[in-house]
Amino acid sequence: MSTAIHVVNVTHRYAKGGTTVLSDVALRVEAGETLAIVGESGCGKSTLLHMIAGMETPAAGAVYIGGEPVRSPNPRWNIMFQRAALYPWLSIVDNVALGLEFAGEGRERRHQAVTMLQRVGLGDRVNARPQDLSGGQQQRVALARSLVVSPSVILLDEPFSALDTFTRSDLQAEVLSIVAEQGITLIQVTHDLDEAVIMGDRIAVMERGPGRIHSLIDNRMTAPRQPGRPGFAAMRDELLAAFGRARRNPLPDDEASTPASVAVSV
Repeated sequence: MSTAIHVVNVTHRYAKGGTTVLSDVALRVEAGETLAIVGESGCGKSTLLHMIAGMETPAAGAVYIGGEPVRSPNPRWNIMFQRAALYPWLSIVDNVALGLEFAGEGRERRHQAVTMLQRVGLGDRVNARPQDLSGGQQQRVALARSLVVSPSVILLDEPFSALDTFTRSDLQAEVLSIVAEQGITLIQVTHDLDEAVIMGDRIAVMERGPGRIHSLIDNRMTAPRQPGRPGFAAMRDELLAAFGRARRNPLPDDEASTPASVAVSV
């Protein structure tokens, strides 16, 4: 079951009296929606994602998932990072089954893990060790581990950034297919504007100094959203323009909590 995410006026700094990383960030992601977040380095994209995941606590404001305040990590809202972070002494099926064990689902762990590995194209490598797999295959294992617990929310912190173009494209398509099939709410942080267009039903553009959401762009392309399809280049150009505005023209403080919404028809 998909779940809405509500970020309520989140402000954060890493030390008392230190630089403000995020300022009065307000955002709502509807159940089953996919949102991509872009912005230059240092704007607080990953910090915001980690707060949604319950890995960090904001200095002010709050995050709600399904109406419940987020105070700690939870298997219902899984996060996937740039590195797969697999246990090298375990087989890949045991790495995936471990996610079920952490979630308190002990029965038939192996069967569920094998089924999910088949879903991500690794059904023939269930007994392999992580070190025997390519980087793309390891990320598939991490994806299977994140999805096997049937989360209502999945958060992606640039998990495809180090992969080659073809592997990245395959995994993007796989994630979107599973998310749509299971009705999962997705938020993805990315530096890649093409990836943002591919992955996001909406795209949030952040500014830095401090980190705030400058604009929200509606992506009206129909799936599959792929480079070369009609409208993709126009959508990317609009996103690039919004990115440039966020860098050159930060929002006044009194507008920070209500970012501009930009609808783009393509």
